[in-house]
Amino acid sequence: MDEIRVVPINEIVQIPLAELSFRFSTSSGPGGQHVNKTATRVTLLFDVANSPSLPDEVRERLLIKLANRIDKDGVLQLSVQSSRSQHRNRDTAVALFQQLLAEALKKEKKRRRTKPSAAAQEKRLDEKKKRSERKKERRKDWD
Repeated sequence: MDEIRVVPINEIVQIPLAELSFRFSTSSGPGGQHVNKTATRVTLLFDVANSPSLPDEVRERLLIKLANRIDKDGVLQLSVQSSRSQHRNRDTAVALFQQLLAEALKKEKKRRRTKPSAAAQEKRLDEKKKRSERKKERRKDWD
């Protein structure tokens, strides 16, 4: 595959640039008249659910990890409007897409349960006793 026409995600997954589609619209924010007449906001669209370049286990992981960014049709949408240039926003969107997928595909370390040390337990109990005494001293003596 041609390196320029592929977006590398990690050592296993590479997405062809042809699978990404872009939508352009007018951007909000400062910029004067330029902003009103040029379509500089870039929305990157990637069909996670039907992409032929994703293995099934990778697809399932992405659908779970990026559920808040994927619509009901399984399409990932990223909008970028940080620059006043459409080309820069497009490059930023591709870089953000690359980073987002790489983060979603990282394996999470399993949490190993640890036990608090005896000194830590003792300190916690001492602080509880002190707090209890302090509150007891604040109470009125009703007798």
